Amino acid sequence: MTGLRYVYAVCRPFGTPLQSQLTGVGGAPPALLRHHDLIAVVSQVPAADFCEEALKAHLEDLDWLAATARAHQGVIDALTTVTTPLPLRLATVFRDDSGVRMMIEAREEDFRHILDRLEGRVEWGVKVYLEAEPAEPVPAAQPATGRDYLRRRRESTHATEERWQRAEAFARSLHERLSGLAEDSRLHAPQNSALSAEPGRNVLNAAYLVPRAHSEEFVELVDRTKDETSGIRVELTGPWAAYSFTGEATP
Repeated sequence: MTGLRYVYAVCRPFGTPLQSQLTGVGGAPPALLRHHDLIAVVSQVPAADFCEEALKAHLEDLDWLAATARAHQGVIDALTTVTTPLPLRLATVFRDDSGVRMMIEAREEDFRHILDRLEGRVEWGVKVYLEAEPAEPVPAAQPATGRDYLRRRRESTHATEERWQRAEAFARSLHERLSGLAEDSRLHAPQNSALSAEPGRNVLNAAYLVPRAHSEEFVELVDRTKDETSGIRVELTGPWAAYSFTGEATP
C-alpha cells in the first residue's frame, strides 16, 4: 500500500467481511491492518490532500470537510454491523503502516480496555426541542397607555418562561428514564439552532450507551414520550458506534 494511511477505527478481529463495494475517504476501499490482537481499519489517501499543510487548508473548506466526514462515517457504519469499532478522530493520518502500528502499540492497553467496555453496546442520541411559539394574534387595538403595554409584555414574558420551564422539566424526566435503560450517558451542550438549522430551541442533547439486547426497549420508551407534552419535539438517532464513550472526538 502506498500513500498515507487514513485510520478510521480500531477493533478486535472479526469474521464477517465488510461489504465488497465499500469505499472510504477519497474513494479508496478500507483495509485491515493487524497488530497483535487488534485491527486498524485503514485506507490509502494522497499526501497532497492529507499532509499537514493540506489538511490545515482543507479543514477550512466546509464542502471538503462534509464529504470527508460522510465517507468516514460510512466506514464506521459498515463496521458497526459486523463488530464493535472504536472510531478514531476524523482525519487521523500516518505516514505508513509502521506509523499505524506504533500508534496501536502506544495505546494498546487503553484500546483493549475501551473495546471490552463497548462490546455488544451501541450509542443512541436523543434530542428534545421546544417548538417555536405560535404567532401571537395581532391585538384588536394598540395599548391605550404605557401601563397596558408593560402589562402585555409581562404576560408574554411569563408565558415564555412557563413554556421553557415545562420543557426543561420534561427533558430532566426523560433523561432520568432513559438513563435507567442505559449503562452510561453523556449530556452534550445544546445545539445552536442557527448552526444546526433545526427548528425550535434545543433543551436536551444527550447520548446513551445501550446494550444491543436492550435497544428495542430503549427505542420504544423514546417513542412513547413523543406525544406526552404539546409544543415539545423528541428526536432519536442511532444506533451509532459509541463515539461519545471512547474519549475520541466525533467527526
